[in-house]
Amino acid sequence: MPVRGTQSFIHILRDCWRRPSLLTLEVLWRWAFGVPFAALFAWQAWNIYTANVGQLASTGIYDVSILDPMRAAVVTADVYAVLAPPVLHALLWLVPIGIIGWAIASGIGRSAVLRRYDSTLPRRWTALIVLQLLRIVFLAASVAFWFIAIRWSAAVTLTGDAPNILGYLALVICLSLAVFTVWALVSWVFSIAPLLVLLERRSIASSLARSLRLGPLKGKLVEINLAMGIIKLALVVLAMVWSAIPLPFEAVVQGASLYAWWTVGTILYCIASDFFQVGRLAAFIQLWRTFQPIHSAPTQNFAALK
Repeated sequence: MPVRGTQSFIHILRDCWRRPSLLTLEVLWRWAFGVPFAALFAWQAWNIYTANVGQLASTGIYDVSILDPMRAAVVTADVYAVLAPPVLHALLWLVPIGIIGWAIASGIGRSAVLRRYDSTLPRRWTALIVLQLLRIVFLAASVAFWFIAIRWSAAVTLTGDAPNILGYLALVICLSLAVFTVWALVSWVFSIAPLLVLLERRSIASSLARSLRLGPLKGKLVEINLAMGIIKLALVVLAMVWSAIPLPFEAVVQGASLYAWWTVGTILYCIASDFFQVGRLAAFIQLWRTFQPIHSAPTQNFAALK
């Protein structure tokens, strides 16, 4: 019988729902790193704000309005000139700490989740950490390249006596789509390779090469990823609806109670996103086992002929 990726994904999500320990481990390792790092980031942001609050007030940021887009653009440029030096200085040490810390937490935590799902999988923390580190480094390089490309677009189209705003917007859209496409293609490799390291006991380089040659398994994974994209979009819509629920009660729900409502919504969104991420990993493992005989058959036949 043909195996449909989306149909099997529904059954796998049901099985993951019946095993809450998988979601618990996923949330635990993510938040064990994310909460302290977010606190460190917030502390550094607060220090930058308090050190530059006077200069920010002089830019007119507190009086800016979207009804006057030209003035808003000028104010934004002035705010950028004030905050760019301290923010870039802070990012020079925050970004390396975040990249290394996330790679370590992801390698150890993801191994714990996968071994909880299937205890026969090996514990290969080093390989998972290295692969996650490569993925984050490429993501950071993509963001840096996008930022540099946007600045180049502004320098080419917005300088001179007659700035070409339409040309700038066209370059921004094209460059953003190009960077996003490249990232989508490469992130696929870095997402599959860690699982191949465990399932096929491959090396780091071999798993990266193998992730480009998945055969009929690739089509099933595309179905799963499309379903995940729709689910993530639905979660974003639900989060927006949750945030807008207090609007009819703005006379009562405001201040601390409003922030608490938004905090609860953010936590629920993160937990739901983590659950579907666990389901995606479990779906890959089950699909790999379903199509593994197809991949291994040629090797066995060739060995038999010899």
